[in-house]
Amino acid sequence: MGMFKQFKDMKNVVEQAPDMIKQAQQMGAQAQEMAAAQQAAAMQAQQQAMAANTAAAESQEGDFEPINGVTLEQYASVCKSLGAAAADPAQAHAAALAVGISAEDWDAAAAGWGQRMQGGTAVGQRFNQLYMGG
Repeated sequence: MGMFKQFKDMKNVVEQAPDMIKQAQQMGAQAQEMAAAQQAAAMQAQQQAMAANTAAAESQEGDFEPINGVTLEQYASVCKSLGAAAADPAQAHAAALAVGISAEDWDAAAAGWGQRMQGGTAVGQRFNQLYMGG
């Protein structure tokens, strides 16, 4: 009698198989649709972020004007020469003085260029290019 029960169970499984296959196919199609929608949303978000970065990177008039006579190029050069000693005002003043920038002008330039870099991506990007040697 156990054998007949096994045949009956197998018959039930075989009868249910097409519905199970159909359900699996539907779930697969839904998963593909969801993945495509997520990919499209991610691409749209990336494009929006790129557009925002491009807009933010556009320089405003006066962004690159020297501060107390110190250009961004000079500022980046002195910063690069200081390396880890940049936090030491005495060393910063000495490095600035070595290229003809007074301590007062250096302090004003350091504060001003820092503010400009925070306020405008274009200034920060240009500083990074100069600092990295580009």
